[in-house]
Amino acid sequence: MSKKQYLCIDLKSFFASVECVERGLDPMKVNLVVADPDRTDKTICLAITPAMKALGIKNRCRIFEIPRGVEYIIAPPRMQKYIDYAANIYSVYIRYIDPADIHVYSIDEVFIDASDYLGVYGMTSKEIASMLMGAVLKETGVRAACGIGTNLYLSKVALDITAKHSAEFIGELDEQSYRDTLWEHRPLTDFWRIGHGVSRKLEEHGVYTMGGIARLPEEYLYNWFGIDAELLIDHAWGREPTTIADIKAYRSKTNCLSSGQVLMRDYTADEGEIIVREMMDQLCLQMASRGVVTNSITLLVGYSNALRMPFARGTASTAMLTNADSIMVPAVANLYRQTVDKKLPIRRVNITCNNILPEQTVKTQISFFDCAKTERRQVIQNTVLDIKRRFGKNSILKGINLDEAATGRERNRQIGGHKSG
Repeated sequence: MSKKQYLCIDLKSFFASVECVERGLDPMKVNLVVADPDRTDKTICLAITPAMKALGIKNRCRIFEIPRGVEYIIAPPRMQKYIDYAANIYSVYIRYIDPADIHVYSIDEVFIDASDYLGVYGMTSKEIASMLMGAVLKETGVRAACGIGTNLYLSKVALDITAKHSAEFIGELDEQSYRDTLWEHRPLTDFWRIGHGVSRKLEEHGVYTMGGIARLPEEYLYNWFGIDAELLIDHAWGREPTTIADIKAYRSKTNCLSSGQVLMRDYTADEGEIIVREMMDQLCLQMASRGVVTNSITLLVGYSNALRMPFARGTASTAMLTNADSIMVPAVANLYRQTVDKKLPIRRVNITCNNILPEQTVKTQISFFDCAKTERRQVIQNTVLDIKRRFGKNSILKGINLDEAATGRERNRQIGGHKSG
């Protein structure tokens, strides 16, 4: 059986490239950062152009970290614009490749199983990569890079480590070339799925490379990392059994729905409760729109960065499976008051609705009176959802959304925590 051929295609400095294309500029030559100028100079740049990377500036730097002598354009983020570009680029891919052979990894990155297309197009995998990258550049003005590998892991590593050193922005690896060329590569954090925590743990034991991991007795790794050692061992040898078909066939046994935000300033405990109520209200609407319910909520609250204190965390249960804001909002507000130290300023909030279930599969015995109240709340929520869909998320608000400390109105104008356009 012939070896599989996977492509991992990444859109180079995607957000920054889009902003350059929109301005008729070349991202390879122009210094541009995507960042919100309304925030402080500590705000993280969502993207910088390859021209700035060539100056040694890190991609996810903060504004104040950019050397003073460097002149650059600041482009406010326009998330809807980037989504539109990504959708257009995906439409380019599916003209050549069946969607069943494409896994969208992120807004700017896809995996493609090109194995069956080598014969179809009479091309090598590198030629297919060049064809797709060329079509994207011609139709959208956005440059791409590509990693080619005999499994998903190797294609990703070829992209992240090898392609950047190629004049064509294409890198290729199989298991043997991976061992020959990258077993002694440093740092370990350059490799997919190895974070700083894993790297530090390995370095404590004198292991600094993938070759070093491969040479270790496996029992050492299982003692240090538990079941996660299995993935580490496979990747050290350049192995990865998972396919795109496996990914598409996967179904999670449990589901949850989360919402989180980092506040723009330190909030008092009372102001923090306003944020928690807003977020839970929005999650109730999301559950109603998806037709799901829960009876478990987890709250995670982070204090001011200056305090360097651990998160406050708690979980609350409701008497019935529901998505009714009249039940869920008081429950999470009560949990907040029980969990948070009221003397400390708040900076982060995350709420998770655990183990959500389809509403129609839930058979809960409730009284006639409670049933009537629940149905009334559902009618109200569905009406609110319909108005928001037709006229915008801020077309109907609650009194709490008008509080000075509230963030709901601003968040309704954002996508992924950033300005939509």
